[in-house]
Amino acid sequence: MPSIIQTLELPRPLINKILAHAQKNASMEICGLIGNDRSDEKSYYTVDNISNNPSCRFLMDAPQQISAMKKMRDKQQKLFAIVHSHPTASAIPSALDISENSYKDVFYIIISLNTKGVLEMRAYTQTDDVMQEVELILEEKN
Repeated sequence: MPSIIQTLELPRPLINKILAHAQKNASMEICGLIGNDRSDEKSYYTVDNISNNPSCRFLMDAPQQISAMKKMRDKQQKLFAIVHSHPTASAIPSALDISENSYKDVFYIIISLNTKGVLEMRAYTQTDDVMQEVELILEEKN
């Protein structure tokens, strides 16, 4: 994997919501969207995984995805990141993750539940058919 060239800061409460979603559904790939507004306020929207094989693939429920995008518009947010988990694999994009990513201009966040007691979360951006890791920083807001 190429070296990290960009950073992404996410607030602790948002990260906690994402990790809790993944832990609550540890045997399947969870998925969701992050919206961001002009004041840099981010929201996490869970979307059900309707894949026939949810333990190793995610497919967002289309009506829920559309609903999440509408909620973002209503809050004057734009799609900022796509989130999903890997229950038994590292937080590294699979070939399927790369080929099926339709939103190349947003961050791509993967959580791994593969290690006992420690959750791994990584962020990426995609250019063409290559995912580039970005440094994920926990933002401490006062």
